[in-house]
Amino acid sequence: MIDYEACIPSAVREIRPSGIRKFFDLVGGRTDVISLTIGEPDFVTPWHIRVAGIDSLERGKTYYTSNSGMKELREAISAYLARRFQIAYAPSQILVTVGGSEAIDLTYRALLAPGDEVIVPQPAFVCYGPLASLTGAAPVYIDTREEDDFRLTPEALRAAITPRTKLLVLPYPNNPTGAIMTREDLEAIAEVLEGTNILVLSDEIYGELTYGRQHCSCAAVPGLAERTILASGFSKAFAMTGWRLGYVAAPAPIFPQMLKIHQYAIMCAPTTAQFAAVEAMTAGDADVEEMRNEYNRRRRYLTAGLRSIGIGCFEAQGAFYVFPNISRFGMTSETFCERLLNEYGVAIVPGSAFGACGEGFARISYAYSVEHISRALDKIEKFTSSFK
Repeated sequence: MIDYEACIPSAVREIRPSGIRKFFDLVGGRTDVISLTIGEPDFVTPWHIRVAGIDSLERGKTYYTSNSGMKELREAISAYLARRFQIAYAPSQILVTVGGSEAIDLTYRALLAPGDEVIVPQPAFVCYGPLASLTGAAPVYIDTREEDDFRLTPEALRAAITPRTKLLVLPYPNNPTGAIMTREDLEAIAEVLEGTNILVLSDEIYGELTYGRQHCSCAAVPGLAERTILASGFSKAFAMTGWRLGYVAAPAPIFPQMLKIHQYAIMCAPTTAQFAAVEAMTAGDADVEEMRNEYNRRRRYLTAGLRSIGIGCFEAQGAFYVFPNISRFGMTSETFCERLLNEYGVAIVPGSAFGACGEGFARISYAYSVEHISRALDKIEKFTSSFK
């Protein structure tokens, strides 16, 4: 009889399942639950983008592309990054990936070796630490604070750096907090890294979704540009989650190493999605603006609603999440969320799912309609009123 437990490496066994998916799965197929758990746009992919994908199928464009992606798409991404964020990556530095998730994993596997350290500011999306552990590297977490607007401070970064530090993850605009890093913030980080060989993985999947201030890319900041690997994709800004398409842009000396891994592990990203993405990159600015304006409306509505019922809420400036402080209710964030779900049928995600420093908070997604959010707020008010 096979001992399956012995067959599974300890690095895999020790990874905890995603706390986000736990609450998503608790909702299951229940029709009595108002879910604000998942960061997925409720918009359908814009029609003209869908048409580009459909047209590629009708014309029989069902072949493999080059490993790095269609030349036309890499050129479009290069032009888009220059136009929208004033950063310069040549098409030869851009690799089309299967979602932004592959871009992150690919960066880790190309750069990290056992014993290396990866600095990860938290609260943050759930993948950064586990993926580092799978390479044999050690995640080093920095707790960001509400009083610092959940930004990484240069003092905290300096204290976390050791001779083994290989990579710094900058996940801004941030999931789950909605925090951003300004140019001034990034310039301070650049000063700390000056003279080191520490590279930066800048996860900018929410770069188009900022409110009141344009996103500043790490790749636009002197002192960071030459050390930045930029990971992004089409899911959030263009409502293309199911197309599973992303990209990574890297310094020229690093790019060939990433491409080798991609060649063996993936071969190429889906061809139909690449044709659709060309349309998104070249003709999707108006769609992004329309969706961003609607997210901003929802952000303001949700934040004001939470504050009106006595729940303190950090003013999110990016992505499509708020991160209210629920510590005054005298229970763990997981207990709060479980009771809210079981007693009032509203599903949100405990802040502890995004790192220990997320305890006392919860993540609420506003990638849902105002009507949906309004019904949830009514139930949250009824739940919390019993604790006043």
